[in-house]
Amino acid sequence: MSADPADWLQRVADGTVIRLRVVPRASRSAVVGLHGSALRVRVAAPPAGGAANRELLALLAEVLSVRTTDLALEAGAGARDKRVRVRGLDPEVVRARLSVDRAATGI
Repeated sequence: MSADPADWLQRVADGTVIRLRVVPRASRSAVVGLHGSALRVRVAAPPAGGAANRELLALLAEVLSVRTTDLALEAGAGARDKRVRVRGLDPEVVRARLSVDRAATGI
């Protein structure tokens, strides 16, 4: 059974929740594209001490053009599968700013 690609974004009262699959210790940080029902993101930082989570939030803030304070790690702090809340952006805006075409360029 294949997952619905739209499942990676969820509308919530104050914005959007993004379902992510994060790969730490990559050669460079980048939004890669869809991985099942999650958005795949590579981060150069190791997972130790929360470094990968901090780098993930910084990367998402840059790509989404929001402040890091508008992002919150909701679930998955110690796992590869994570959920991040983006305050103030609708899913359509998040989808447009995280488009796979832009993501492939390694923003």
